Amino acid sequence: MKIVVLDRSSVGEDVSVEAIKQFGEVDFYNSTPDELVAERIADANIVVANKSPMNESTMKDAKQVKMICQLSTGYDNVDIEYCKNRGIHVANARNYSTAAVAQHTVALALSVLENLPYYDNYVKSGAYASQPRFAHFKPWYELEGKTWGIAGMGNIGRRVAKAAEALGCKVIFYATSGHSDCRDYERVDWDTLLAQSDILSLHCPLSDRTFHLMNADAFSKMKKSAVLINVARGAVVDTDALYEALVNGEIRGAGTDVFEKEPILADNPLATLKETGKLQLTPHMAWASIEARERCVEETCKNIAAFISGEGRNLVV
Repeated sequence: MKIVVLDRSSVGEDVSVEAIKQFGEVDFYNSTPDELVAERIADANIVVANKSPMNESTMKDAKQVKMICQLSTGYDNVDIEYCKNRGIHVANARNYSTAAVAQHTVALALSVLENLPYYDNYVKSGAYASQPRFAHFKPWYELEGKTWGIAGMGNIGRRVAKAAEALGCKVIFYATSGHSDCRDYERVDWDTLLAQSDILSLHCPLSDRTFHLMNADAFSKMKKSAVLINVARGAVVDTDALYEALVNGEIRGAGTDVFEKEPILADNPLATLKETGKLQLTPHMAWASIEARERCVEETCKNIAAFISGEGRNLVV
């Protein structure tokens, strides 16, 4: 069995992928430029990928490929219809990062509400040591009694809801897919979610329904005291609209781990807000705790083992 890992660096050098070797001969590549994908998978039976494009252009000469195993939950890089027509199975790694993303969602919200970067810098800059008072105050806010709105009540959304509830929040949610079996929290329409949320966190996949879900119109319907947290996909939020909402005071603040273009472009307007205290940014790492990345590799190995034994596991195709 020949296995080619195209995007080994996607799980980090601090997490081992040696377990994949138990299934056969393995070629590891830290990352693979688009123009080298076809060459590297030419004699592969199983391709382990993350961002590398898996489509007719890259796979047409890879006649032995029987499975694509994603080192991720998402599979935007895979041409599903082409794989169906070729009889190539596609499996993804599921639910490995639920705890990590939920934790980071709450961490971002708390950091924005409490203005933690400002306070950290105040102490480290020497300003605290030189002041006469025992404490230094800049406005920050509690979660207790606030309404936490959730867009997308899947596994991550539900985990965030439990955490928010434990911190004293009322939880409401909007089903971005149009349906939900969640009965534990109040389901509301989109406009109600926008109007009532003190904290609004996004946990929905990117689709035609959710592209620029947060646009200028949406921001205009939010509380001026609201905080937006995006750990979903960058394009769920219109970057320019978020920038304007922050600059014009339509919302109090935001935290985002994802961007419309990744890595973030140097001219992204959000980068100009880094000193204002209104916005906190992280580099698409909400999913990437050590434990989550280890689980991702474990899930990938289970998917490969199931395929080799003739059983389907986490199959998209």
